[in-house]
Amino acid sequence: MLFRKVNIIILLLAAVVFLLVLHHNLLGLSDVLKRQRSDSTPLEFQQVDFLVESPRRISDVKEIPVVIPAVDEQLGGVIAAINSISSNTKSNVVFYIVTLNGTEEHLRPWLSNTDLKNVNYKIVNFNPRVLEGKIQADADGDPANPLAFARFYLPDLVPGEDRAIYLDDDVIVQDDIQELYNTPISAGHAAAFSDDCDSVTSKFIARGAGNRYNYIGFFDYKKERIRKLDMKAVTCSFNPGVFVANLTEWKQQNITKQLEEWMERNVAEELYSKTLVGSITAPPLLIVFYQRHSKIDPMWNVRHLGSSSGKRYSPQYVKAAKLLHWNGHFKPWGRAASYADVWEKWYVPDPTGKFTLIRRHSDGETSK
Repeated sequence: MLFRKVNIIILLLAAVVFLLVLHHNLLGLSDVLKRQRSDSTPLEFQQVDFLVESPRRISDVKEIPVVIPAVDEQLGGVIAAINSISSNTKSNVVFYIVTLNGTEEHLRPWLSNTDLKNVNYKIVNFNPRVLEGKIQADADGDPANPLAFARFYLPDLVPGEDRAIYLDDDVIVQDDIQELYNTPISAGHAAAFSDDCDSVTSKFIARGAGNRYNYIGFFDYKKERIRKLDMKAVTCSFNPGVFVANLTEWKQQNITKQLEEWMERNVAEELYSKTLVGSITAPPLLIVFYQRHSKIDPMWNVRHLGSSSGKRYSPQYVKAAKLLHWNGHFKPWGRAASYADVWEKWYVPDPTGKFTLIRRHSDGETSK
């Protein structure tokens, strides 16, 4: 009888221990699920890669987040930009490379199997569904590139940071990116851009450029909604391909939501100029940041290098520029870009052989 009671007690104790262990595990699972929910972003931007083992990574030094969109057919530009930045700074730069599904399979070996293997980077998949109902085909009927709008979602792409740099993929940097990151941003401003009229590049406006450096070149001022904004048509525009963002202020002012609203209004009312002179991403930014942005040093966005195949700057000036920007149709990895030799010294050949650099010789012939 006593032996039977002992067995019953042992079984009860075992059951209690089992229940306690099960309760502890369930609590742990609940905490994990809570963390997963809190860490996820509402726009489903998914971090798919992060090179954590790097000799250059210094954990106790504040990182400089640099966001660059990566279109597969222009990955050579991304590589050259990353190489130029990392080679000219000792700062703790982390590149947030924004891609669409599939591009990371091409990008990862290019970074890991070349001299860029020690670069700190994160690959973020952009979810194009966030743009549904907000964009439309261009004048030629071609769909807009979703990654062009990634800059509108900076706080979601770079969570937890209070400041970030955004760069297009057609730039190279010739000075320390820390200086650009430290650009003063006035209280109440969410970003700093380079104004076209302040830029030294505005002194080299090509004939026939018309109103490409003023607001009238971006908007249809016959539309009542545009007129109600009371934006002066002669106001100088700014270039959205290089800027520094105060992400704390960006979130407080709900800049992303404002940009989305203007995108939706344009789809419904066609507010942009029929002869839009710049990027389709410029008009929403020009509205939201009208007379509410700080300025970056013009030498940190020496641009329009891709607006023609001719050379508009002296070699001395190009050398002195802190950032060179090939915005326009003529890209430095293409057939007829100006100053392609300056860009090419930062280019790292694709080990997969998928990206082919087209070179133009002095006799006008091209080769791969």
